[in-house]
Amino acid sequence: MTPLVMNTNFPGLKLVNRGKVRDIYDLGEHLLIVTSDRISAFDVIMDQGIPQKGVVLTQISKFWFEQMGDLVPHHIIATDVDDFPAVTHQYREQLEGRSMLVVKAEPLPIECIVRGYVSGSGWKEYREQGSICSIALPPGLVESDKLPEDLFTPSTKAELGDHDENISLARAIELCGKDIAEQVSEISLKIYQRARSIAAEKGIIIADTKFEFGLRNGQLIWIDEALTPDSSRFWPQDRYRPGGPQPSFDKQFLRDYLETLDWGKTAPPPPLPEEIVTKTAEKYCEALKLLTGITL
Repeated sequence: MTPLVMNTNFPGLKLVNRGKVRDIYDLGEHLLIVTSDRISAFDVIMDQGIPQKGVVLTQISKFWFEQMGDLVPHHIIATDVDDFPAVTHQYREQLEGRSMLVVKAEPLPIECIVRGYVSGSGWKEYREQGSICSIALPPGLVESDKLPEDLFTPSTKAELGDHDENISLARAIELCGKDIAEQVSEISLKIYQRARSIAAEKGIIIADTKFEFGLRNGQLIWIDEALTPDSSRFWPQDRYRPGGPQPSFDKQFLRDYLETLDWGKTAPPPPLPEEIVTKTAEKYCEALKLLTGITL
């Protein structure tokens, strides 16, 4: 088993960002993205990590980026440490399997969310207002129902510790410009629909997902992660029963546990029992195996 990686510290490399999960280093012409084993819920980073989570996210992202190359360019240059600059090789043990060498891009100021099913915050809004992200929906839908059509529901990008805010397409156009906003809406839906079809053949329903895009020399490229259990809801197809929450291969399991606690969803986080850590790791690894055939 690979060692647990909570934080990286690579003397000689320039750390430019430490997010909820990823540490990003500037190597000059390119960036090095290292996916840690940190896990967040309700925008709070837990004190315990999930073993091999960073490897799972990186390998799943690599799989999906490769599947969608004809739809939109992505940022990956290499995922094999041997293909990274020599200055990184001394940190091989922490980089192996969980890192990507990527091109630099200017990230768009929005997150691109696609919803195919009624779940999460969408279900909450639908119950109260009959809509999801202010998009009116027909009456009579139940929790986890498939939506009549897939929805593009962008959000703002919150600073670490804050919450993203759902926005309208009109607001996304204000933030990104009409051409880019319409482009990412169209591409996000195309990626999601192809991914949903591929995942269905492997026994997984992708209920919703989140994408990030950036501009490189004026061209739109897909960045960050791709259809992982961190950025998506994955449900086992053979256990799908609309009318309530679904079993999942993602961190919804952790969220569900945290919802049972008397915790205000702000830092500091509650300690996680070993059972919850182990079960969450198993769910991530199962998603990797089903989608890619890789067993950790």
